[in-house]
Amino acid sequence: MTMTPRQRLLAALDRRVPDRLPVTTHHLMAYFMDRYMGGASVREFFDRFGMDAIDWITPLRPDAGRGERYSPPHGGPGIDDSRIVCSDEWRIEDEAVPDTRYRTVRCRIITPGGTLTAVIQSNEHTSWITEPFVKHKQDIDIIGKYVTSPRCDVEAVNEGAERCGERGIVRGNVCGFDIYGQPGCWQDACCLVGTEQMILATYDDPGWVHELLDILFRRKKAFVESLRGARYDLIELGGGTASSTVISPKIFDRFVAPYDAPLIALLHQTGMRVVYHTCGGMMPLLERIADMQPDAMETFTPRGMGADVDLAEAKRRIGDRVCMIGGFDQFHYLLGCTSEETRAEVRRCFQAAGRNGSYILCPSDHFFDAEPALIAAYADEAHRCVYTVP
Repeated sequence: MTMTPRQRLLAALDRRVPDRLPVTTHHLMAYFMDRYMGGASVREFFDRFGMDAIDWITPLRPDAGRGERYSPPHGGPGIDDSRIVCSDEWRIEDEAVPDTRYRTVRCRIITPGGTLTAVIQSNEHTSWITEPFVKHKQDIDIIGKYVTSPRCDVEAVNEGAERCGERGIVRGNVCGFDIYGQPGCWQDACCLVGTEQMILATYDDPGWVHELLDILFRRKKAFVESLRGARYDLIELGGGTASSTVISPKIFDRFVAPYDAPLIALLHQTGMRVVYHTCGGMMPLLERIADMQPDAMETFTPRGMGADVDLAEAKRRIGDRVCMIGGFDQFHYLLGCTSEETRAEVRRCFQAAGRNGSYILCPSDHFFDAEPALIAAYADEAHRCVYTVP
């Protein structure tokens, strides 16, 4: 029986066998949509290529009981301006900084205990931090005392789910830090402090690292508890700085799992499915991530893209414990190759990880440049990867 896109994706996420290989993509970047798709909408993209859609919905709401409100619009990149939460003790301002090459914004978080500043730059592709908010160890005391605690706007999520219907699944993420953050606790801390400084601090001052992670954990915990009743199909946790191409398994054991595993358990208690995102090396961490008991893992980035994943070995080691999402090399097979090579890569992924279902074909994270004709071949070949029912 032919499944709807939502049924197909949910079957894989629930480790059941769908009618055919589910095929989708991660975030669609504005650069790609403008340059290659003529400014088409996300819905138009999925409809054009016949993919199983993912509708990203991430609305936040203030905690009125804490005197919080939506922040006025600002110039910083990232999340929807109207969904940044502020208060009388946590005000966000920004100013443009002259730069000949990149759009540059200095963001200020103003509190009674002091002001935190960060500099964020952007180009047509993406944004990055050049000056993190936390520059001194005592800065985290300001965060711990004054940071707002955004909740999920359940009504907005459910309205989005109603609009999405059976066309796909509704996906969100655990809230990150204001302006620029990540869903996972360690990953969020790396955005605030800088990845190299965080790694060094695990050796020089582990107690301070745990103090920061606990501050971020408590903020995320409050958000997760507010998810009850939201019609999300999948919630993301994690981020790239907990990959094995960035940190060691020892750091993962001491500073990542103790904070993210309880969040996963709490997400399950609120009725959410969870995907753990690791855009980087994964092979030394496969069982460690699976031990945190997410429903799915991503992105399974192959060696040809600078990571380390052997998709078939990953399937053998943890494929009976989680749904696997990703594994497709978008650098080499959505740009500058033949459609036959793209189709062969789809087949390789299906043969490596598609056994017994619980696999969703997806590029290893988002892409900026891709040829529409090759995307069409990617989706069409996935449609041909059919499961046979005894």
